[in-house]
Amino acid sequence: MNNRYSWGRKQRKREASSTMSEPNESNENNEYSTTSKEQQWEQEEELEDRADPLQDFPEHEELEITGVEQARWPRLHYKLFFGELKLVVHEDVMIKYRMLKGYSFTKDALRDIMAANKLQAAYASSINYLSYRSRTRTEVARKLKEKGHDEHVIETTLDRLEQEKLIDDHLFAEQWAKQRVRTQKKGKVWIRQELRQKGVQPAHIEQALGEIDEDEELVSATMLARKKWNSTSGEWLDKKRKTMAYLMRRGYSSDLVRRALAAMEEQDQMEEEND
Repeated sequence: MNNRYSWGRKQRKREASSTMSEPNESNENNEYSTTSKEQQWEQEEELEDRADPLQDFPEHEELEITGVEQARWPRLHYKLFFGELKLVVHEDVMIKYRMLKGYSFTKDALRDIMAANKLQAAYASSINYLSYRSRTRTEVARKLKEKGHDEHVIETTLDRLEQEKLIDDHLFAEQWAKQRVRTQKKGKVWIRQELRQKGVQPAHIEQALGEIDEDEELVSATMLARKKWNSTSGEWLDKKRKTMAYLMRRGYSSDLVRRALAAMEEQDQMEEEND
């Protein structure tokens, strides 16, 4: 019986392998980049996840764990062997359900465990993704979708992350806006578009932009105007036109651009008078 189940599982994996597309190598900041071997192991696990991992397990039988082996990929996962059958579960799930060698489970019990395993795998993947920097709810959802998690698992995971304050779009928008003005010298128009692309709700965006100090934004724009002006050649009118265009490309409003140029000209006049 076990040989028949094992053969069917391997046959489905071979068929799935022949139709699987090439892996996406353009992961953001190489956060999920892997070696060729790791990619192979990850693909194998993804193939198993696409099908029902329990479909070859017999019904109405006590299934004993005959071996436990740490998986090389994904991280913190273990392979549990039931004779020639196998499941891959997250370490936390294995510990929680005491999935140790010699312990037995019914197929119904394993179904509940594998459902919990999907949630834990998505949660662990999210934590890893968030360890690089803060993310919005939409960004985390996109990453989980890329990794093949279904909608129910994604939404449940996102709700858990929000409850634990690990994702907070309102706070993210505030911090992002302030950082972009202070260190990147970006204007509100630019910041608004960035936050939209990250899936932040309009109300959070406008509140975050409303908390940006106008004087601070003007100072940043004036500093940029000075830098661009000094590096631009040509007549005065041509330099002004190029400087204004540059500031607007950086996301500053036309009104703020005019104020920044006026502030720069005022500084020049004061320096001339002092000389």
